[in-house]
Amino acid sequence: MKRVFSGVQPTGNLHLGNYLGAIRRFVELQNDFDCLYCIVDLHAITVPQDPAELLRAAREVTAGFLAAGLKPERCIIFNQSQVREHGHLAWILNCFTPLGWLNRMTQFKEKAGKSREEAVLGLYAYPVLMAADVLLYKTTHVPVGEDQKQHLELARDIAGAFNRRYGIDLFPLPEPMITGAATRVMSLRDGTAKMSKSDPSDYSRINLTDGPDVIAKKFQKARTDSEPGVGYDPERRPEAANLINIYAALAGLTRDEVCARFADAQFSAFKRALTDLAVETLGPVGNEMKRLMADSGHVDGILRAGAERASALAQPIIAEVERAVGLHQP
Repeated sequence: MKRVFSGVQPTGNLHLGNYLGAIRRFVELQNDFDCLYCIVDLHAITVPQDPAELLRAAREVTAGFLAAGLKPERCIIFNQSQVREHGHLAWILNCFTPLGWLNRMTQFKEKAGKSREEAVLGLYAYPVLMAADVLLYKTTHVPVGEDQKQHLELARDIAGAFNRRYGIDLFPLPEPMITGAATRVMSLRDGTAKMSKSDPSDYSRINLTDGPDVIAKKFQKARTDSEPGVGYDPERRPEAANLINIYAALAGLTRDEVCARFADAQFSAFKRALTDLAVETLGPVGNEMKRLMADSGHVDGILRAGAERASALAQPIIAEVERAVGLHQP
């Protein structure tokens, strides 16, 4: 069976971008693929974290997974740090990854900015850990956003280099899965910037735990433009295009179908319809998240069971890697 792997960082405040860009797609895939979904807490600590908040955020992501419809009996949900083989394989793959490949990774340049000399090694090398996350389970498909395609290409390069070095076909070359009208959800305040928890304005995003009144207020205040109609033009009208994408993704329509549905409507009427649709869709998810967050023992139990299942898959694959490299007697 084809195997899917994806991870979400435990940064807290899951928002509409996480839901439409990743989590809802995860739910669809669990019915047709062998799926592993990971809370990538090792990636999170490449920047300073409050320990208590990191634990809370990992539970929140898990609660978001479950509230959105992921079923532990159909997929594996686990903490990356609880499966030690992730770090073990990452070190081995570090020894096969040329510095030139890592120097091309644009996200390190963006995150380190002008403080590259002070940036930690983990931030520089985390694309190799990401490759290890994927390759550890012989993953065939990875749902990714546009901003992660470069890292998946690196994983494919590393897999190919390893296979060629030892003349074996151990790692498949994972394929990206990028689909949907809102794979990259933009800020409600700036249609050219990605929706993000790190934006200082809470009005830039719809959090999954926002109530109906908050959702309505945020869409009401969402930036648009002076043109009255509903038309999709991401170059001239990026904020309007973003809201059309969101409506299309929530309703399961194409952009053209959304524009046709509201062809004779003012943009204010479209915003009201979008608000109603978002409240209807996200309300049950947010309520279930809050219920699950109040039952941390249940959430922790799911993560422990998932880690055991993930380890059982990872251990024989790590043994294959060790034998190929010469770290383990055949």
